[in-house]
Amino acid sequence: MVRFDILSAVPQLLDGPLNASIVGRAATNKLVHIEVHDLHQYGLGKYKQIDDYPYGGMAGMVLRPEPLSDCIEKLQAERVYDEIIFFTPDAPTLDQKTINSYSLKSNYMLVCGHYKGIDQRIRDTYITKEYSLGDFVISGGELAAAIFVDAVTRLIPKAISNEESALSDSFMDEMLAPPIYTRPAVWKNQEVPEVLRNGNHKLIEEWLNKQAEEKTKNLRPDIYNKE
Repeated sequence: MVRFDILSAVPQLLDGPLNASIVGRAATNKLVHIEVHDLHQYGLGKYKQIDDYPYGGMAGMVLRPEPLSDCIEKLQAERVYDEIIFFTPDAPTLDQKTINSYSLKSNYMLVCGHYKGIDQRIRDTYITKEYSLGDFVISGGELAAAIFVDAVTRLIPKAISNEESALSDSFMDEMLAPPIYTRPAVWKNQEVPEVLRNGNHKLIEEWLNKQAEEKTKNLRPDIYNKE
């Protein structure tokens, strides 16, 4: 079983993504265990404060170190984590190769920033890996954490009914997935390629490989040129 402990200032953002579809079924079937920890439970004072103004006069609010530290250390006292991950735009981009490696481990702590982010000292003291989803900014790390959990979970054996399906996804072989079609064979005068309907598995495989290569070359030359 793979365990995810998620630290969040806004845990409600995780309710839908973690309780439906593949992730929800995997949790029900005890393939994964997901615990969401509300940082307000570790907040300071009467009003359970978890954020404050940044030093230096910058705009926005920053998650204070004390609530994060208290929650992290409590969880560390209960188990050993393979990684403590923080999602932030100023980090390397998460990719499929990395996700593949994480499907083979057991315990992850996922720290979600919010507002302007988290105190740098938490990153320096506890975080073992940092990832970005791309060159853009979202309101908090909750959606990034949900994406990480989904991406890892779908690679766990028995998490999806057809395990071969995950192996043919984009990026699994460092190529984009080829075009896919379903019934009907003709729709609005557009016909499914004959090669996909002739039952010749060798020709189908060759066509799919060629399409994947052309698609990657045209749409993601950065990936194609790495080969």
